[in-house]
Amino acid sequence: MPSGTIPLSMDVLKIILPTVLTFFIGIGITPFFTRYFYKYKMWKKFSRTEANTSNTFNTIHNTTAEMSTPRIGGVIIWISVLFAISVIYLLSVFFPTNLTEKLNFFSRSQTLVPLGAFFLAALVGLVEDLSHISGRGVIASDSLVYRKIKIVLIFLIALVISFWFYFKIDFSSVHIPFAGSLELGIIFIPFFIMVMLATFSTSVIDGLDGLAGGVMATIFAAFSLIAYMNSQTDISALSGAIAGGILAFLWFNVPPARFYMGETGMLALTVTLSVIAFLTDAVLLLPIIALPLVLTTASVIIQIVSYKFFNKRRIFKVAPLHHHFQAIGWPREKVVMRYWIISVISAITGIILYLASFK
Repeated sequence: MPSGTIPLSMDVLKIILPTVLTFFIGIGITPFFTRYFYKYKMWKKFSRTEANTSNTFNTIHNTTAEMSTPRIGGVIIWISVLFAISVIYLLSVFFPTNLTEKLNFFSRSQTLVPLGAFFLAALVGLVEDLSHISGRGVIASDSLVYRKIKIVLIFLIALVISFWFYFKIDFSSVHIPFAGSLELGIIFIPFFIMVMLATFSTSVIDGLDGLAGGVMATIFAAFSLIAYMNSQTDISALSGAIAGGILAFLWFNVPPARFYMGETGMLALTVTLSVIAFLTDAVLLLPIIALPLVLTTASVIIQIVSYKFFNKRRIFKVAPLHHHFQAIGWPREKVVMRYWIISVISAITGIILYLASFK
């Protein structure tokens, strides 16, 4: 989408401002939320080690930290994004000038749907986190039922958004790198649902201090750049704002973590990521840009298939993959740093391929 008459310098400011603003809002609100989290002991009451897990997993898993560290730190991300969007939008409404109106990135054509998905998924995740924190109900005590409920909820969210794409904005194709667009027709709806469920499954990466935050910040920064190159400045600004919120969260999530992201963070990020990938026509490059997420999810699938169909054989000492590296002797910090490095390399690769494929 062409950027119209907005100068290039204004486009850049429109992206940088919400990114920086969201980061500092997140930094500013965190002390208040941290006190609230610890005052009301907002950590889950049932440990994963009470489930049928391997001895190796129980050895490397820090149960004490999990049972004494708040698990809804993801609210820092989406509340800081909400504040930043609101501030910029209200400035454009109550102080309408050429500058404030151009900086506003809340638009029906580009950011309404990803924002709706972002906050809806965040609230769904928050309800799940609060169930774990309360320690009451089937979601808190039965991990199998918990996973099934999550899948159903994400399926419903994906179904609604895919219908909006297909029937409301006539979006029914995907861009194949170096080959052009492929019209899917009504098949676009199940394809969209499949992609969102697959992206959501990557939330298993939220397992070590700083791991999910560093990887997700890199991915959203990459999509901010991709959207900018595609002249979708509103999506670029939104992706930048989300990246800024993640970095504010990460500031307090590096070891030792002050809080964990929880479902309210991971659900919001993974659901929104799939929506932005479609809107930028980069959905088929998503596995490359988000390679650490793909590898982590693939390790879980491989482990399950091998265990169930090959005489309970384990390919990895522990799954997901980051726990396998821990099990073979890598310190937590080394695992996280190397994930970050791979995340940057894969994001750069995806951006280059995007540029080359649209030439």
